[in-house]
Amino acid sequence: MKYMNNIRRLIAIGMLSLFFMIGANAQSQEAQQLLLNVEKLSQLKNILSDMKKGYKVISGGYNTIKNISQGNFSLHEVFLDGLMLVSPEVKKYRRVADIITFQKNIVSEYKAAFKRFRASDVFNSNELGYLERVYEQLFSQSIDNLDELAMVITSSKLRMTDVERLVAIDRIFLDAQDKLMFLRDFNTKATSLFLARERQKAELGQLRNLYQ
Repeated sequence: MKYMNNIRRLIAIGMLSLFFMIGANAQSQEAQQLLLNVEKLSQLKNILSDMKKGYKVISGGYNTIKNISQGNFSLHEVFLDGLMLVSPEVKKYRRVADIITFQKNIVSEYKAAFKRFRASDVFNSNELGYLERVYEQLFSQSIDNLDELAMVITSSKLRMTDVERLVAIDRIFLDAQDKLMFLRDFNTKATSLFLARERQKAELGQLRNLYQ
């Protein structure tokens, strides 16, 4: 009987030990799982923190690029607006006055010549029509020169640098000068023909007087 009681005690002690061992093992597994979960949570927090930092960098970079782009655009607009303004140096450029003088000479010289040719009976109607067409075309082209000059030296008309405006004025100057030279050469030849015919007319008149 005493022996059986000892066995029972051993069995009970063994079961209790097994229970504690199982419990301890379960607690160890739970502790390990808890530590693993904590580690995963820490990793997740780090990932989220890195993502947040990355978003700030990307967002900041985008805003920076956007601001720089807008800044450049504003500077570009200021530069372009500046090109709409004509500096006093350009307006005072001596060739501006020369072009206007050329235009005045073209108008006055062609009108004087045509008035003289039309007042006489040296040229017939077809010849006078030809002279008139030449003068009208030349006058129209010279007006185009003045229109272009006005565009170049007037603010808010063209976007050009001062150098580009001066180059344009030089080109208009040469073109206006060429037109004036053409007009004078044309008038010289027409006047030579006019005078030659007047001499012939006078000589014919003298011959008629001699043989009347």
